[in-house]
Amino acid sequence: MAASAVRADSTVLTGARVVLPTGTVDGGRISVEGTKIVAAAPDSAPVRDLSGHWVVPGFVDIHNHGGGGASFTSGSAEDVLRGVQTHREHGTTTLVASTVTGEMDFLARRAGFLAELVEQGDLAGIHFEGPFISPCRKGAHGEKLLRDPDPADVRRLVDAARGTARMVTLATELPGGIDSVRLLADHGVIAAIGHTDATYEQTVEAIEAGATVATHLFNAMPPLGHRAPGPIAALLEDERVTVELINDGTHLHPAALELAFHRAGAHRVAFITDAMDAAGFGDGRYQLGPLAVDVTDGVARLVDGGSIAGSTLTLDTAFRRAAIVDRLPVEDIVRAISANPAKLLGMDDTIGSLEPGKDADLVVLDEDFTLVGVMRKGEWVIDPK
Repeated sequence: MAASAVRADSTVLTGARVVLPTGTVDGGRISVEGTKIVAAAPDSAPVRDLSGHWVVPGFVDIHNHGGGGASFTSGSAEDVLRGVQTHREHGTTTLVASTVTGEMDFLARRAGFLAELVEQGDLAGIHFEGPFISPCRKGAHGEKLLRDPDPADVRRLVDAARGTARMVTLATELPGGIDSVRLLADHGVIAAIGHTDATYEQTVEAIEAGATVATHLFNAMPPLGHRAPGPIAALLEDERVTVELINDGTHLHPAALELAFHRAGAHRVAFITDAMDAAGFGDGRYQLGPLAVDVTDGVARLVDGGSIAGSTLTLDTAFRRAAIVDRLPVEDIVRAISANPAKLLGMDDTIGSLEPGKDADLVVLDEDFTLVGVMRKGEWVIDPK
């Protein structure tokens, strides 16, 4: 399966099981002209028979720190693009670059750098994960660099991103947390609750203030308790909140994933990778911000302390696991991996589903849900020959 850049100026894909917003169509037909899906291609358009395959919308990852050996927090433009390309080859046609905790001056400069890649169309936006998180639930973030979410500091990063900031993860129980949530909501930036030690009541307050996403639900937050339900219960029960899930078999037990889908519903789940440099690259020693990470058998852990340090997940693996291991309906997986994150980003008018007028972003899977083809904006990233 080799990567390519074959332009599909006009083509018709036939014979596959096509997952549409209205359901799955056996022997479906998708017409592509230029960069868009169209109602009908010209009669002269070449026809590609994809019988025995699935065709689903391109994947949308709203929480991703890198891949292909490259870090979105510290890599050069060439490095970042290599990471983006690695994830494209695994079906992610839309990607938000996530940063990790660092000095404020560095993060502000990094925001301006990443904003250029958003403006030229390589990234869909920037997600700041840290430094406004709890030292009690810091995970793979440098504790000495953490700070309370002062609205002035949050505003500084948003401004540095020049309109490309999509999401900021906050421990909203910290001083300034609620005011920062309101500030983000006022600026059209997603306030995500994560790396938090909040109580149930504090989490409810943050949701009422405008928080709408749970950063990798279950991870880096107090566990669900019967007397102290904590943030998990509050995030699962509120219809305004979308919950991120890392479906790699390491971050979540299948029962936890099932609980999230059962309680929140497929319309409120977003599959993410939380990937770091090793995604699509391999085991070894890596650097995540200021912290050293060892990746062994595909699992990333801090050298000092052994905490899980992001993942090496790609979304095609998350899709296949959801179908084969978790036995979720394919339509629910598509909502979680494409439609829901596209809607969160405010981009569902152009991506997230296979409909005329939208970008020709799609993934071809075989009967075993293994990726065999990727198209982005009408161009084959991987041609399913």
